[in-house]
Amino acid sequence: MGGRPSSPLDKQQRQHLRGQVDTLMRNFLPCYRGQLAASILRQISRELGPQEPAGSQLLRSKKLPRVREHRGPLTQLRGHPPRWQPIFCVLRGDGRLEWFSHKEEYENGGHPLGSTALTGYTLLTSQREYLRLLDALCSDSLDHTQEEPDSLLEVPVSFPLFLQHPFRRHLCFSAATREAQHAWRLALQGGIRLRGTVLQRSQAPAARAFLDAVRLYRQHQGHFGDDDVTLGSDAEVLTAVLMREQLPALRAQTLPGLRGSGRARAWAWTELLDAVHAAVLAGASAGLCAFQPEKDELLASLEKTIRPDVDQLLRQRARVAGRLRTDIRGPLESCLHREVDPQLPRVVQTLLRTMEASLEAVRTLLAQGMDRLSRRLRQSPSGTQLRREVYSFGEMPWDLALMQTCYREAERSHGRLGQLAAPFGFLGMQSLVFGAQDLAQQLMADAVATFLQLADQCLTMALNCDQAAQRLERVRGRVLKKFKSDGGLAQRRFIRGWGLCIFLPFVLSQLEPSCKKELPEFEGDVLAMGSQALTTEGIYEDVIRGCLLQRIDRELKKTLGANDVSCTLDGCLEVPWEQEGADEETEAEREGGTCPRQPGSGAQIQPLCPPPSRGTFRS
Repeated sequence: MGGRPSSPLDKQQRQHLRGQVDTLMRNFLPCYRGQLAASILRQISRELGPQEPAGSQLLRSKKLPRVREHRGPLTQLRGHPPRWQPIFCVLRGDGRLEWFSHKEEYENGGHPLGSTALTGYTLLTSQREYLRLLDALCSDSLDHTQEEPDSLLEVPVSFPLFLQHPFRRHLCFSAATREAQHAWRLALQGGIRLRGTVLQRSQAPAARAFLDAVRLYRQHQGHFGDDDVTLGSDAEVLTAVLMREQLPALRAQTLPGLRGSGRARAWAWTELLDAVHAAVLAGASAGLCAFQPEKDELLASLEKTIRPDVDQLLRQRARVAGRLRTDIRGPLESCLHREVDPQLPRVVQTLLRTMEASLEAVRTLLAQGMDRLSRRLRQSPSGTQLRREVYSFGEMPWDLALMQTCYREAERSHGRLGQLAAPFGFLGMQSLVFGAQDLAQQLMADAVATFLQLADQCLTMALNCDQAAQRLERVRGRVLKKFKSDGGLAQRRFIRGWGLCIFLPFVLSQLEPSCKKELPEFEGDVLAMGSQALTTEGIYEDVIRGCLLQRIDRELKKTLGANDVSCTLDGCLEVPWEQEGADEETEAEREGGTCPRQPGSGAQIQPLCPPPSRGTFRS
């Protein structure tokens, strides 16, 4: 794939990429079909099995995750040769960035000069750090003795915003002031996280099956360590998988033919990568779109065939798992004792500290917000200021500047936890940090929704200001109690889930030479069931997963000093964005009973100041 990187790929190059995508889809889709069946079995098993004794206490927020639209003037490094040019930039609520030649073009509905989904980008605000990264891109292919001095980005940029992507063209922006740079930094980071965790937030069986299929596909290719390749939509994930596979060959074939030197050469390399990425993404999207009708039909069929036989399938699975557990117990226990046990306490404690700090920051912000509402209710219960305060309170989970204190706590452990996890091949620290931040945001959204709904039910026209404030104070106490309960449950799920992500692929890789060869002798029993939902490999992994979870739970009990940290495997791995919880109306009615309304008949207390109007506290 030689040639000038700024020009479109030629016909031969595009045909080559289509062939690579077709090969990927042929190898990946069988894994996906199998995991769809396994995911449906898990879902039905969870529905029919015993429920967790302590479910979610907070109402589930009905608001979908989003970023606030952000727009304003910036300058962008673009063109050939690259130079700084003024633009008007818009970050959409779905995490898509667009830029226009000027503000009027945006306001008149004109087409943007360019746009990109922020999936997979990293934001840098240091010019020196970005130049080091740029210099390293092609350093292994350059003859430094023949290079001319670099002119690209040689002039200092006061308030830069560099968006770097491993497989896409870099985007270089500059703000006019430090305040504008800070606002854009928060907005862009929010957009990057929103786009990145779309699959992780979903509890749909197909999303779970897809992520498991990607992991299995990569394991079959010899890649066992977890990393950030699963950030993004399904098509973006498959694109990243193929780009990582093809990158070494692409570098070897292309770099010698690139024109320019130094940073200009690195800039050209990112432009070529962008063209390759776009072609692969288009192919992956088309392949998944073509598979969609089959997937829908398969899901419907699996539901009908698995549900009547679920008891028999689970009994068969348990029998095979018992025999497998006996066969691999020796090597498995030896590996866990030798490799995992020495590091497990430090990993669990670091994960626990990460979540404790994040949740404490959320609790502090939540309490402060509820206190502000109580004060405003005493001062101006029916005015526009109270309504404005209620709106601000309802927007707290999406206020990036406000939530930044919570998100920073998740980022603090990046270095320490990354060092602990790296020896096990875990390189997914960005995914882990995003997961902690998503969890903090969701718990804040649930707590805010709970407070507003209960407050709206408790406050009536018959209350004076003091009585209304007292009612609100009781609601505050209940919400904080529920937040503590849900936070503890989410914390344990987070530790168990990410503990598995760190250790499970490593243990599987260690046992691959000795234990995997034992699996064929179990194939007959599994195949006799005639169901895609059960595979010998899947049962084998479940056995190892169960042993790891026992150790993680044991360490959690030591660390938390709790008698019971148990919850179902699937429940503990769930991310709370779309997790099923208590019915909102039932919960509201239950709480409404603790805040009784004044009866319609009889004397009513005359308010000493105007009461809040009905619906004021509805989010």
